[in-house]
Amino acid sequence: MQSPSIQMLTICGISELADQRERSVTHVLSILDPDHPDPEAFEAYDPHHRTILRFHDIINPLPGMILPEPGHVEAVLRFGDEVVEKSGEGAEGHLLVHCHMGVSRSTAAMLTLMAQTHPEEGEEKLFERLTEIRPQAWPNSLMIEFADGLLSRNGRLVDALRRHYGRQIQRIPRYEQLMRDLGRAREVEMAV
Repeated sequence: MQSPSIQMLTICGISELADQRERSVTHVLSILDPDHPDPEAFEAYDPHHRTILRFHDIINPLPGMILPEPGHVEAVLRFGDEVVEKSGEGAEGHLLVHCHMGVSRSTAAMLTLMAQTHPEEGEEKLFERLTEIRPQAWPNSLMIEFADGLLSRNGRLVDALRRHYGRQIQRIPRYEQLMRDLGRAREVEMAV
């Protein structure tokens, strides 16, 4: 998200939240597992606008787990609208998006926010920018699929995601087995 007053974009995991405290964070999107406690690190942050979403980082239904749904991605887009609204108040902003590890849900959310803010920007450029922000990005494919539809990208975000997965497997070969072990083999097989 790069509205005129949002000058910094950060993606991280829970363990990295304390490191962001001194960086003047103004907007936070927290994506947590449903049973995970609220991270204590936020108690030390300056006042900021924060939205919390709770669902699991999965791409297939699993008993007792909450699958990402279109409503979750709609909530990400509403958060994006709120950021643009609140950023009109004049102060420069720092947007922080985090999930448990800062690899999947948060990177999918950030890509969604960037695509929302820059509808004219090509999908490859969006993924390039995402990788600059978070080199280990492996966006949740289900979230990207929903974002693609909600943002009327006509399959282009999903196609770019396939190429992104291919580049990530080349750059970080261990991701192939890791994602298979996490039940995300379909994403590995999507890779081009």
